[in-house]
Amino acid sequence: MAARQNRERPVQVSTMNDADFYVPDLCRVRAVFMLVVTSELLVLVLSIVQAQNHWIDWNYFGLLSLFVQWTVLTSAALICLLRRWLSRLTIPRATTVIVAIVLLDVLAFSLFADSVLHPRPGVVAWQGVAKKLLLALLITLMVLRYFYLQFQWQQQRESEMQARLTALQARIHPHFLFNSMNTIASLISVNPERAEDAVLDLSELFRASLRTGDRLIPLSAELDLCRRYLAIEKLRLEDRLTLDWQVEDGLDQQAIPPLTLQPLVENAIYHGIQPRPNGGTVKIEAYRRGQSVYLMVQNPRPAPDHGGHDGNRMALANIQSRLHALFGEPAVLKHSHQNDIYTVTLRLPWQKASGNGKPPARSE
Repeated sequence: MAARQNRERPVQVSTMNDADFYVPDLCRVRAVFMLVVTSELLVLVLSIVQAQNHWIDWNYFGLLSLFVQWTVLTSAALICLLRRWLSRLTIPRATTVIVAIVLLDVLAFSLFADSVLHPRPGVVAWQGVAKKLLLALLITLMVLRYFYLQFQWQQQRESEMQARLTALQARIHPHFLFNSMNTIASLISVNPERAEDAVLDLSELFRASLRTGDRLIPLSAELDLCRRYLAIEKLRLEDRLTLDWQVEDGLDQQAIPPLTLQPLVENAIYHGIQPRPNGGTVKIEAYRRGQSVYLMVQNPRPAPDHGGHDGNRMALANIQSRLHALFGEPAVLKHSHQNDIYTVTLRLPWQKASGNGKPPARSE
């Protein structure tokens, strides 16, 4: 049977996605803007070096700016059009093709500029053209090297983020599993339906802890996971646990990394409710203000002598690192104490989760 399943399993062919290509998408406004600004700064430096009697040779600056912007924009457009094909090549071959595109572009515009500025039939200033080609080669190689280092850094950051997610997913405490199984065992004889529901909730929790492919999920899925977790804890803590849900409508598709709220809710139970003989209230709130979505988890302030704060700090640090890696500066995590209430607040940029688990494209 297993052999048959192996035979019927489709073979997956590993191909490089254009999103994994080390050259950024030059079709985006931000990328083109950075190329234009960087090339203009280079032209400015060359114009200052070229000037002899003044700080800058404005005639040289104007002509060189026109030439450089022609070559930069046309080369960027060609690389943009060929990006999907280039992403299927090896890095050395893709680099060679990009360098060839830029050099051919520079050669074409050099010959055109010479024919316009120095219209001498049959005479081409090959020495000047060779200098332009050499300079274009050096600059292109430096830019591609910068892109490659940035790509490597991004890959390393994503690997670290995945490691943090794996560590966070492994945080479901063994004592939680032990207590849950005892609770389910005690319910089997008196209330089998609730025991069955608890088993389903527990299976969903562990299924989420094993799912590492999704980088972003809808907020509704994360809230459902929190409800399942709290349903199990409610069976154990009974009247000691009070829940206060205040979730604004229209936030179901808000993008959020998986296992972001659930560890915060778990910390609220473990540090704020469980040590207190009378228990307390856990409040989960979600609302939108402008282009930001705020998520809050509140619980009674933990007792000073209650241990486990290192695990709490680790969870907060991991969540903050993942938020920053996926959303950048707009994502913020804060925690505070006020009037014996401990509050953790998340601020996320307003954007919908895509269907493939990848981060939505940021608007430029």
